[in-house]
Amino acid sequence: MHSHELVQQLDIIAADQLGAHLPAHVVEQLPPVGVTVFSVTDDASDTAEFSARYGFGLEDCANTIVVRYKKEGAEHYAALVSLGSLRLDINGAVKTALGAQRLSFAKKEAAVEHSGMEFGGITAFGLPADWRIFVDAAVMERSQIVMGAGVRAAKLLLAPEALRQWPRCEIASLTLPPQ
Repeated sequence: MHSHELVQQLDIIAADQLGAHLPAHVVEQLPPVGVTVFSVTDDASDTAEFSARYGFGLEDCANTIVVRYKKEGAEHYAALVSLGSLRLDINGAVKTALGAQRLSFAKKEAAVEHSGMEFGGITAFGLPADWRIFVDAAVMERSQIVMGAGVRAAKLLLAPEALRQWPRCEIASLTLPPQ
């Protein structure tokens, strides 16, 4: 199946309807062009189910993971965008990129509270201004990716170039080699 055939099967949300579907702070930060927003059923929101139902490979699904880390005695949050097919090198590359002394995955409740988004739908767009946002280099090699949209009932389809052009994104190699 070609990507244009996939897009025709998606339940696309019109630009003027985004406010009714997505958190306002996500809509505000979405790139003005190059992002398609579409609806998904809640039971197909998690990466594996989504991939199976909508025909996107795990290597085209980019997850946004929230981490909590300690640096210079203070606690911070950051978001890491990586492909569903790869594993983050949390204690190596990620820790180094953040300059973190200690690092852990954020608790579900904290990730939801601080991002203002639904767990399972957290996206890089609309996160607090003091968070660093890292995109794994492997994401940039895909022609298009699917990301969360702030809620479980929607996803974003975009070219990784939209992330590269977004000033908040830092690109770094953060994942382990494929097993």
